[in-house]
Amino acid sequence: MKKLLILGFVIISIMQSLIAGNESGLTWPKEIEKNGTTVVLYQPQLESLKGNILVGRLALSVTPKDNDIIFGALWFNARIATDYDERTAVLEAIDITKIYFPDFDDTTRIEGFTKLLTDEVESWDMVMSLDRILAGLEETDNLKTLSDNLNNDPPDIYFRTEPAVLITIDGDPIIKEIQDQSFKYVVNTPFFIIEKKNKYYIKGGKFWYISDNITSDYIETTKVPSDIDKFAQENLPDNELDSISENIEKAPELIVVTKSSELIATDGKPEYASIDGTKMLYVSNTSDDIIMNIETQEHYILLAGRWFKSKSLEDGSWTFVEPDNLPEDFSKIPEDSEIADVRASVPGTLEAQDALLEQAIPQTATVDRKTTTVDVKWDGDPKFEKIKDTDVSVAKNSDKTVLLIKTKYYCVDDGIWFVADKPDGPWAVSDVRPDEVDKIPPDSEAYNVKYVYVYESTPEVVYVGYLPGYTWSFAYNGCVVYGTGYYYQPWYYHYYYPRPVTWGYGVHWNPYTGWGFSFGISYGWVGWGFHPYRGWWGPRGYYPGYRHGYHHGYRSGYRSGYRQGARAGYYAGQRNAHNNVYRNRASGVQTRTPQTRDLNAKTRPSTRPNNMYADKKGNVYQRDNSGNWNQKNNSKKPSTRPAQKPTTKPAQKPTTKPAQKPTTKPAQKPSQNPSTKPATRPQQSPSVSQQQRQQLDRSHQSRSRGNTNYNRSQSYGGSRGGARSGGGRRR
Repeated sequence: MKKLLILGFVIISIMQSLIAGNESGLTWPKEIEKNGTTVVLYQPQLESLKGNILVGRLALSVTPKDNDIIFGALWFNARIATDYDERTAVLEAIDITKIYFPDFDDTTRIEGFTKLLTDEVESWDMVMSLDRILAGLEETDNLKTLSDNLNNDPPDIYFRTEPAVLITIDGDPIIKEIQDQSFKYVVNTPFFIIEKKNKYYIKGGKFWYISDNITSDYIETTKVPSDIDKFAQENLPDNELDSISENIEKAPELIVVTKSSELIATDGKPEYASIDGTKMLYVSNTSDDIIMNIETQEHYILLAGRWFKSKSLEDGSWTFVEPDNLPEDFSKIPEDSEIADVRASVPGTLEAQDALLEQAIPQTATVDRKTTTVDVKWDGDPKFEKIKDTDVSVAKNSDKTVLLIKTKYYCVDDGIWFVADKPDGPWAVSDVRPDEVDKIPPDSEAYNVKYVYVYESTPEVVYVGYLPGYTWSFAYNGCVVYGTGYYYQPWYYHYYYPRPVTWGYGVHWNPYTGWGFSFGISYGWVGWGFHPYRGWWGPRGYYPGYRHGYHHGYRSGYRSGYRQGARAGYYAGQRNAHNNVYRNRASGVQTRTPQTRDLNAKTRPSTRPNNMYADKKGNVYQRDNSGNWNQKNNSKKPSTRPAQKPTTKPAQKPTTKPAQKPTTKPAQKPSQNPSTKPATRPQQSPSVSQQQRQQLDRSHQSRSRGNTNYNRSQSYGGSRGGARSGGGRRR
């Protein structure tokens, strides 16, 4: 035990050192010194993200040799290269669009400061925390137009108070012979279902089941034909299949379904606990999200980011609830409640806002034209079907998404557009994203490719990116949901090609790990290795052989929920290629620019507090510890110079309108983030107007939230960008 404790302390120390190293590299403000002049750059304030172009501004101070501090603001455009796994972003090809020193009229010195900043900053690739970018991003207009017309009809919802497993078959069972075997298997399911002599066998964990009917009446059995048992041992994944079910004495009930379904379960009769500050209860003895509104006696459940309600759990007739129609008490759920994970699915909460902002940031990559290609397989002659109300046809019998648009064939694979003149290639990286894909509706299985983009290109490389919609995560009515809700017909001829699904995998959102997949005690039952040529199963992001989902059952406690999920993403080694689809390729694709000219290598951390902000006009303000805003003037005399005359690139105007309103809510409730707002408003500097103070308060709140999220992700080794598994509540 003593050795284990010592080892634990060593591991913790190493991790803390690594975290400290990352922290120092991403700390603001930053300081540079050149020719006796010291420049302090404060954390950027972001204004918009259009495609992969980020627009922002930052406050700065310049101290020449005479120690006369001069304050200013700098506007920039930059190409953003993101790395969700590491929770970082690189701002490349920085273009300074404007530099402004308010109330400072020394033209000679202004020109000198401008040249210094331009020469330095435009030569950098600025590394920033992705969490800070997310919190600081103000414009999210694009979220309102990309996820309309989703299907929110409830699936068949089963409720059980004893152990049960949902066995999904993708439509009517397809049974296929196995070469050199005396039995057959069910092709269109990720579960191990074998047929022999009109008997059906299912293997899950340590349990075997048998039935005369493929979709019902399964009972536990110990009498399994030896050839089937041997086949199972050779083909089921070797990943401690029995570890979860080892402590379960009674074999779980099997619920075999052939259409969209979900299973919610409690450990015995539902046990209700109060939610402080509300007239609601939550069910405590479950890993599902179940809330009861005392006033209406209605139950609410959260599935794939969607709320459904019913008077009864037992045989409820569930109906969809629009997020903005939830009872008001949902927004009052405390941040430290046992059921706090649902706040991300309640519009207006900080958690919902953070989740929405993640939908606006693309995962990016640089693709080499010469070495990157794709291999498309066809089950027979290529067959295409026109997508209604579009000029696009989609391939039905290919293992990848292939579109026919006019006379060209386009394939989207691993977030990259490819193009060919014939359906069998040869395929080349496309530097064009066809405009026609924007009209693909969500009831098409090709809907997700509209979230894959081509930003720029050179003769050597193509800059690409995808939004979370490509992996079936969508913004909807103030929060984030998973899947379109539509059922997509799979293909089967010689081979079976499954399509993405919304239901049947218990998809849940966790603020620390994103979407996770819950199979209850069926962990290890999904994804066996015999299926040849089968593609991937289930939600985008679930791959056989990895420990995805709520595989630990439930444990009580807020900390054991969120934090267990965070640790699972990192310590289980799940920061892997399946989160960032670009890393599925061994070569030809780079998620970071080679030979990055890192700002961190040319600057040093400043000892000054990170409390300087620039408003949209370029005036610089300092926030003191009491919450006062004080304008930093460079001269006590009135300026004769125009207030916003650009000192660099005079003909170029800022790319954002200073008067543009942010699309996120301008003011947060004090109860949501009490640490960023004092109980009483201190006296402000006379130069700060009410409108300016509100804008500055928003910037401060965003910066504080971004720093909190950054520190939190660092505490768990960046696990928030992990394999999107684990998490949840009451582990």
